[in-house]
Formats: sequence, C-alpha cells, structure tokens
Amino acid sequence: MADPSSYRPKPGQIPDSPGVYRFRDEHRRVIYVGKAKSLRQRLANYFQDLAGLHPRTRSMVTTAASVEWTVVSTEVEALQLEYSWIKEYDPRFNVKYRDDKSYPYLAVTMNEEYPRVQVMRGHKKKGVRYFGPYAHAWAIRDTVDLLLRVFPVRTCSAGVFKNARRTGRPCLLGYIGKCSAPCVDRVSAEEHRELAEEFCDFMAGRTGTYLRRLERQMGEAAEAMEYERAARLRDDIGALNKAMEKNAVVLADATDADLIAVAEDELEAAVQIFHVRGGRVRGQRGWVTDKVEEITTGALVEHALQQLYGEETGDAVPKEVLVPALPDPLEPVQEWLSGRRGAQVSLRVPQRGDKRALMETVERNAQQALILHKTKRASDLTTRSRALEEIADALELDSAPLRIECYDISHLQGDDVVASMVVFEDGLARKSEYRRFQIKGFEGQDDVRSMHEVITRRFKRYLAEKERTGEWADGESPDGAAGASDDSGPLTDVSSAPLSDGLKDEDGRPKRFAYPPQLVVVDGGQPQVAAAQRALDELGIDDIAVCGLAKRLEEVWVPGEDDPVVLPRTSEGLYLLQRIRDEAHRFAITYQRTKRSKRFRSSPLDDVPGLGDTRKQALIKHFGSVKRLRAATIDQICEVPGIGRKTAETIAVALAQAAPAAPAVNTATGEIMEDEAPDPTAGASGEPVSAGAPDERRGQET
Repeated sequence: MADPSSYRPKPGQIPDSPGVYRFRDEHRRVIYVGKAKSLRQRLANYFQDLAGLHPRTRSMVTTAASVEWTVVSTEVEALQLEYSWIKEYDPRFNVKYRDDKSYPYLAVTMNEEYPRVQVMRGHKKKGVRYFGPYAHAWAIRDTVDLLLRVFPVRTCSAGVFKNARRTGRPCLLGYIGKCSAPCVDRVSAEEHRELAEEFCDFMAGRTGTYLRRLERQMGEAAEAMEYERAARLRDDIGALNKAMEKNAVVLADATDADLIAVAEDELEAAVQIFHVRGGRVRGQRGWVTDKVEEITTGALVEHALQQLYGEETGDAVPKEVLVPALPDPLEPVQEWLSGRRGAQVSLRVPQRGDKRALMETVERNAQQALILHKTKRASDLTTRSRALEEIADALELDSAPLRIECYDISHLQGDDVVASMVVFEDGLARKSEYRRFQIKGFEGQDDVRSMHEVITRRFKRYLAEKERTGEWADGESPDGAAGASDDSGPLTDVSSAPLSDGLKDEDGRPKRFAYPPQLVVVDGGQPQVAAAQRALDELGIDDIAVCGLAKRLEEVWVPGEDDPVVLPRTSEGLYLLQRIRDEAHRFAITYQRTKRSKRFRSSPLDDVPGLGDTRKQALIKHFGSVKRLRAATIDQICEVPGIGRKTAETIAVALAQAAPAAPAVNTATGEIMEDEAPDPTAGASGEPVSAGAPDERRGQET
C-alpha cells in the first residue's frame, strides 16, 4: 500500500487550468483517469487526510504510485481526452459500462456498390447505416421481411451474390419479388442504391411522405384502371403500416430523442436507453456497471453519454437527450454532444407530459434490469459458494456459514420500534424462517439496547428448545441458559420446509427458533456488534460468529476489533452481505409501517378474539358500518357467511363493551351529525382494509 504523500506534487506545481489526469500504480499501469475544470483544485482533494476520503477513493490513492496530467484549453477538450484515455487504458477504478448482451442492429452497407440489408452485432463500421439496437434478431428479420416487399434491397451474402452473377440466375428472393436482383442486372447499381436510400429513410422515421406518395400512386393507378398495379400498391401500403405497428407511437410530436434512465444501489448501477425516432421507439439497450468509485447520478449519466456517443457522429446523435439528472457542469457535455452531431443538442430532465411518462417507463426498465442482473448473480451456485468462502476467510471462520441470520431495527422517531430477522441458507433467502419482533424492554429510541434485547430473546428461545429436547451433551444447560424463557409470548410458525425429525415438534410442525445460524449479521457498526456479542456471551453461546455491516461505508465490523474488515468492492462476499442486510432492512421497515398504519386504523373488531381479516371484511360488507353491526341482533350477525352463533355472541359482547366514538359536530351550526361513517378499517374506497392477525402474515411476530 503506497503512501499518497510519497508522490504528491509540490505546491504550485499543478496548473490551475482545465485538463485530464492519470493515476498510475507501481507497474506504471493507469488505474484511474479523470478530468477537471481546475487541475489544482481537483488533485488537491485526493491528497487530504486518508480518514476523510471515501473508501473507494482511499483504495485508489493508496494503490497508485504516481500522478500525471495533461493541460487542455477547454472543458470540452478535457471531456474528449478523458473518453479517449478510458478507452485506451481501461483503468480499473473508472466506471465502465458493460452490455448485458450483444445487441443486434439492422445494418445497411452503403459503403458497397450494391448495398446489403443484414443483421450486425459488435463494433460499428464506417459507411454502414445502423438502425436499432433491437432486443432480438428475429424482430429485425420480421421487420425486414415486411419491408422487402416494398424495398426489394439485396440481403444475400457476397458469396451468394457472386455465384448468382456467374450463373445468371438470381436466388429465391429474386424470383418471389423480395429482391430487385441486381446480381443479374434487373436493376442498375444506381437504381438499387436509390432503393437502399428509400429503405434507410423509412427506417429513420421519414414514413409519412413515402406513404402519402404510395397512396397517391395507388389512386392514380385506380383512376387509370390499372387495377393490378393499384392492388399491388395497396398491399405495399399495408405491409409498411404493419411494419410501423411493431413500433408504437410514444411521442405524438414525432420527436427524435434518446431517453436515458439509471437505477442504482451502493455497489452497482444499471442504465437503460430508449431510442425514439419519429415519435416511435426504434431501439433499446442497457448496461450494468460496478460502482468502483464514489459517483453521483449525474456523473453516471455523463459516463453513459460518453459510452453512447463517443464513436457517433451526425444523425446518430439525436437533437434531444432526456436524462434523470444533469451532469455537473452541464455546458461542456452539451457542447461536446453538439460537436458530435454538428448541430445543437438539448440535454435536459423531462418534467411533465408524454416525455415524463415515457421516462418513467425507461426507469422501470432500468430497475428491472438491475433486479434481473442481481437475480442472475445470486442464483448462480458457483458465485454463491465463492461468496460464502470469501465471508469465511474474511471473518476467519472454520467453515463457510451455510445459515446466516441478519437483524435490523426500525422505528419512526422512537415510536413503533420493531426489529426483523431474515435468514439466508446457502446464500439464498429462506422467507419461511423470517421473524419480526416488537421491542418491549423499554420505551424510546435506542438501537443498541434494542439489538441486545432482540438477540437475547431469539437465542433464549433457541436454548429453551435445545434444553427441552435434551440435546445438551452433559445433560445440563450452559451458564445463563437455565430456566431461560422468552417473554415474547407464543408464536405460530408457518414454515412448511421439510426438516429432520430432531427439528420438529411432536405434532410434526417445525420447532420455533430451533435451528442456530453459523453467522449473525447486524445492521450497524461497532456499538450494535458489541451489543449482539454481549447478548450471546450472557447466554453462554460461544459457537456463533457475529459481524456488522455499516451502510455508509460498507465496512464489516467484528467484535473486539478497533478497525473494520474491508472487503474488495468486487467481492462476492461483500455483495452477499449487502443483499442480506438490505433484505433485513426492507422486512423491518415494512413491518414498522404496517404497525404504524394499523395503529391509526384501529377498530373495535380488532379486539374480538379469533376473528380474522376475512370475516371482518364480511361483517363490514354485510352491515355497512360498525354502528349498524353494534345494533344488530345475534341472529342477524349469524346470517353473515362464516359466522357461527358462538362467534356472533363474542362479537356482540365485544362491541357492547367497546365505547362508541364521540359524535361528530358541525362546527358551523353546532349540530350533532349522524354517525353513519364507514368502519375506520375501511380504505378510501369504502372497502375494508386488511388488518390481519399476526399469525396470518408471512413472518412471525414475537
């Protein structure tokens, strides 16, 4: 690890002008390329105290062994040079988007004497017109098959073309009218090129003029009683319309624009691009990248623009580019795009209307692309095994942690404090094992005390199950476990996964908290980790490892250590820990919100024992309100499907004991109004809102 002060330039040596800088490692390999409006100010940020740097930046400057720079005259030149150097050096600490697939394009080889229409992938070639990209090659072939009827352009390979010229016989497409057969001189090279130009114009979105011309020619042929030609033109128009229908109109003003959306988390980002030409979506593509440097959404957009238009010129750069966030500064990027196009390019964030609605669609595609990427990554057995091995090595465990439990605390300004427990087995979520906790030992906000309470309650239950089944080797429970009992009340376990007989009750149901983890992960840093370890120590449990994952810096903390364990940003182990932590956070905050909303939507029916959500809804639907239900007789309540006489008597007693709400008063007249409002468990539409007994929802409340 290098000391940045060993290669820090002397004061005043760095120019105060725009430029591009490169960090190199000890082997002279370029590891990072950046640009700056002021090289002096930007580079000074890298040589401050290491403790004040972001972990990713700290890793870069300690890996580097030297820094050099090149002065340019404008920020636009700096942007161009930065892109060129990133392409040339492929630095490991720069954001590099990678295609999640090799997208096919519809290409027209205008650089040949007889242009050819074909599907192309990979790098673009000079003199070739490209349309797309498309999601699937078959989508291109379907479109081409429809258009060849109207634009019979050559589609055969060079070998087939030469063979047809040699034999004097065209291929099958030439016989059925889907090729103009320039190979046998049915049309001249100039006429064939004109066909190719018309094909390109149609694919570029200039469809209206051509369709109107065909309709006019069809009308003229009909008036001249050339009905066969008119019918052929009619069929051509139908084929073109069918091809156009494959790309729905999304912007009514026939806009040419590219829409870019970004979905990101702490470690990765996904970019989706929709290419809109003539108001229709003509292509779509997506990229995924690891966030190996500290970067904003605007900077991600800037890198995406470089990747997208760095090799493009002319009409390939649209007049308008819509993005979720603007690069900072905006002017150099906009000027660079305008230079690539040769005309003014507008770069902006859509705020309303059709463009904003379409941007939301692109954003959903980006979110789905990121989810799909993570799902593929998580579902790979080799990747999961490597992740577990990396965690075991980093935490110095004897073996890979096949069962990991993660805990998170959630509250709203100290109210409704709850906790979650999520379980991952062999790197995959085991949702039937999830549990939820209400914090009962104290009031207010204290994440450390809450974590200690949750860990204590969970492992008291584990020890109680172990003691009850006589699994202690010496016949005695460990210190602190004797007589341990959880005050959390009974649980109802809904786990349906098959377990061994040793992990089942007498009635065959899985035991509650009977299976211990090899690793406990807590959402937090040193204080939360220390609280979890203290809880285990008090219970005499010494065979379960503990660690914490601090969200801000993604550092892994272990008990008794002053410094965190820093896993590489590309580590599969860190990715798995982050995914587990995020799942615990999601589960906790969902429960906390449900609990809070239920508190604000309480109903007298909630106090009726054994009355579930389905029968509550049936009662409210039958009577219309709690007031009418309270006035009903037991026989009338029994008329509701699913309500027996005993349950009806229980409901009547509970409603009679519950105090009715205070009457509403008209503040203008002082008049007491009739209380015919729907039950407070009803939603905005009047339909009852699910309250749900704790044992009827996924995960168990303790």
